[in-house]
Amino acid sequence: MDSNHHSNYKLSKTEKKFLRKQVKASHTLLRHEGIQTVSYATQSLVVANGGLGNGMSRNQLLPVLEKCGLVDALLMPPNKPYSFARYKTTEESKTAYVTLNGKEVVDDLGRKIILYLNFVEKAQWKELRPQALPPGLMVVEEIISSEDEKMLLESVDWTEDTDNQNSQKSLKHRRVKHFGYEFHYENNSVDKDKPLSGGLPDICDRFLEKWLREGYIKHKPDQMTINQYEPGHGIPAHIDTHSAFEDEIISLSLGSEIVMDFKHPDGITVPVMLPRRSLLVMTGESRYLWTHGITCRKFDTVQASGSQKSGIITSDVGDITLSKRGLRTSFTFRKVRQTPCNCSYPLVCDSQRKETPPSFPESDKEASRLEQEYVHQVYEEIAGHFSSTRHTPWPHIVEFLKALPNGSIVADIGCGNGKYLGINKELYMIGCDRSQNLVDICRERQFQAFVCDALAVPVRSGSCDACISIAVIHHFATAERRVAALQELVRLLRPGGKALIYVWAMEQEYNKQKSKYLRGNRTSQEKKEMNSDTSVQRLLVEQMPDMDSPDSASSVPSINDSQEGRCNSWQVSNSKLPIHVNRTSFYSQDVLVPWHLKGNPDKGKPVEPFGPIESHDPSPVFHRYYHVFREGELEAACRAVSDVRILQSYYDQGNWCVILQKA
Repeated sequence: MDSNHHSNYKLSKTEKKFLRKQVKASHTLLRHEGIQTVSYATQSLVVANGGLGNGMSRNQLLPVLEKCGLVDALLMPPNKPYSFARYKTTEESKTAYVTLNGKEVVDDLGRKIILYLNFVEKAQWKELRPQALPPGLMVVEEIISSEDEKMLLESVDWTEDTDNQNSQKSLKHRRVKHFGYEFHYENNSVDKDKPLSGGLPDICDRFLEKWLREGYIKHKPDQMTINQYEPGHGIPAHIDTHSAFEDEIISLSLGSEIVMDFKHPDGITVPVMLPRRSLLVMTGESRYLWTHGITCRKFDTVQASGSQKSGIITSDVGDITLSKRGLRTSFTFRKVRQTPCNCSYPLVCDSQRKETPPSFPESDKEASRLEQEYVHQVYEEIAGHFSSTRHTPWPHIVEFLKALPNGSIVADIGCGNGKYLGINKELYMIGCDRSQNLVDICRERQFQAFVCDALAVPVRSGSCDACISIAVIHHFATAERRVAALQELVRLLRPGGKALIYVWAMEQEYNKQKSKYLRGNRTSQEKKEMNSDTSVQRLLVEQMPDMDSPDSASSVPSINDSQEGRCNSWQVSNSKLPIHVNRTSFYSQDVLVPWHLKGNPDKGKPVEPFGPIESHDPSPVFHRYYHVFREGELEAACRAVSDVRILQSYYDQGNWCVILQKA
């Protein structure tokens, strides 16, 4: 129905509903994307809910649009829940506007989607994406024949005894076999002192010798991992440990094509198509500096024309669509390194870093020493720069503080630069932090703050109406110390008092949405596009059911409910703590997170804390210890504290959050 004429007669209830949805979609697109809709008819339409980002492929949408006239162009931006259609004439566009608004269609997953259309001046989209593969990356198509592919796939016996040493028992979402050495996913390395018997299968020799002759590899591999991916499954972004393997890492894709994402530390992501029977070769920068991973999804964004088999998925929004994934098996080959790595990327190389990463603490004394060196001292060094990047309060925390009764006494334990101390002028707020330099910044801002340890706050028991602990408890290095920090918060509360607690989540992608941590540190255009995805999808795709539920919390280790209220220690191998690659998914719960100290933070515009990691970057790098929490772990730790009940728990942009109340 044309909105220019809807007032000429009385609208039905259904028509009113569709009109509201249509207007809401228009406002949302303007507010979050800057897309201006118009009230008069044009040749071009924006189709809300008709996008690759919510499961609508070109093959599904185009026939629906073509029933109303000749479609000159259909532009489908990647990951967006809308598309643009340009008709040959304005009359055809008006027909589509009237016919398709509120129309129910079926997407590629068989779900019912309702389309909402609005006129726009032009159907256009500017997509910024690099047009070159990461340096050192190569994809060789048709590296083997279909007969060889069949032979290799049939050689893998997935039904053999699961006690076989080559079988991987710990992975939840895919089947895995290791040969030569077992690949350890917790640190992307191998135990060089524990080779597996039998070496690599003989069936691989012919192919490896051929690839050696053709120059794709310089060393004959002695380690192989076979992964079988069901549609919808993937692997987290990672870099194979430098000191563990030689330069080239190669992977043979069998059974089905896949899109693999390569990400530079500065945030640039390059999606690369790996066709069936192709060989991926990673050397140099692409092997040592860029992460590689496969996003968990059932459809990949690919070229619609089929003119390009391998390489980068281009930015031509007029030639991309969705491709349903199939069952894929990969054969990944590596050569175990026997000497230290001497690559050209020393800042991210475990062999060349001057400081040795600490081991996971085995005692409270070691934990205290770890926190002193990798938390307390670091924040003293980076306080000024850290403060310059911490200026925007989080909405849910503001909501908690503003909902407290006027006159409440509130303690911010681990207050940092004090950005929450002045949120509600009707509260009496005090802050404390372990960093003298951060407390000095609070005092410069006329806030009440003092230096103390979160395990021993010099405030009388039961004197606070509320407490907040934002991004603090994840810095304690053992489960017992984390529970002790929670117990100290509860001690400060009066009976009935509430505490709000935030900790970093291991799950930085939750309910099919990436956190701002993963989406951050991009170009300004990418930031604008990515930061709007969540809001636009939430507002435009209201009728869509949840696609998948998050992993069950049953996999979280249990808490010892003994009278002492202490936690069982988490099972962590006594190895060096891995250094996390900023803006990527976490693969280990206990990590060191780099902070790149940039210039003089007191001058000019605040700088993003997670800057590029480059070999020529002169800025000093500090490493902060974090224990990132799995789903359900924070609640379990709270239940180990006496005299509390959990009022609410939720996920907020890469953080697990709890509101608890003292009994």
